[in-house]
Amino acid sequence: MTVLIVGCGDLGTEAGLRFVQAGERVVGWRRSPEKLPSVLEGAEADLRRELPRLPVDTDVVVLASAADGPSEEAYRAAYLDGARNLLSALKRDRVVPRLLIFVSSTAVYGDAGGEMVDEATPTTATGFSGRILRETEELLQEQSFPTVSLRLGGIYGPGRTRLIDQIRSGTAAIPPDVRYTNRIHRNDAAAAIVHLAGLEAPEQIYVGIDLEPAPLADVLRFLAAELGEPDPPTGPVDPPRGGNKRCSSKKLQRTGFTFAFPSYREGYREVLHGHGIRHP
Repeated sequence: MTVLIVGCGDLGTEAGLRFVQAGERVVGWRRSPEKLPSVLEGAEADLRRELPRLPVDTDVVVLASAADGPSEEAYRAAYLDGARNLLSALKRDRVVPRLLIFVSSTAVYGDAGGEMVDEATPTTATGFSGRILRETEELLQEQSFPTVSLRLGGIYGPGRTRLIDQIRSGTAAIPPDVRYTNRIHRNDAAAAIVHLAGLEAPEQIYVGIDLEPAPLADVLRFLAAELGEPDPPTGPVDPPRGGNKRCSSKKLQRTGFTFAFPSYREGYREVLHGHGIRHP
């Protein structure tokens, strides 16, 4: 049986490597397949165009596409239109997967005023990104085969060092009010995908964030201390793209999933040590 990863970028590649370790054959679709590790079978694919033939024994499909930019058109092309194109290819090739996992986002919830949200919370996003992601989830849930939407928080990890870079450059600022952040280490996000693919009867929606939604101020002060830098000043900060909320991943945890990086502390320390940029 084959695992097909559609949009096999950084997260998809890490998930693919974990599927291979579990003994699965993995095919990765991306526009630059030559960038994939040799253990993944790469194929050139663009969700905006006609897609390659699917392996006839495709068992699990992971849709992990990403928008080319922050515009509504880019989001619609990558997610909603991309999902429609993938579904057309599945129908064209008469492939019915056992499971399709869609990498979605907690942006579907919009702003909750810092309150806790989970899978049962209504999705009230007013921004185009959250609305398009929710439309994509709904499209996939209409299919005859099982689908899972994994709503991830902000992914950080190797190569995803925006807050670290802000601390080191002196451009970070602590917001004057409490703004919660929800994040997940790239490795935990990939592990969650593989975990859900192995469940006998997964539910349709799971939230994927670590165990500690945290105020942005706490995260920035922690990183400053780890880097040996002064605390950032308080100042104006752009509104959070996904709104101010605290997300709960208790449902994912109840399936038996455990986080290698349960909070930003363990996760960012791994990033800092791994790149040799932690303050001695």
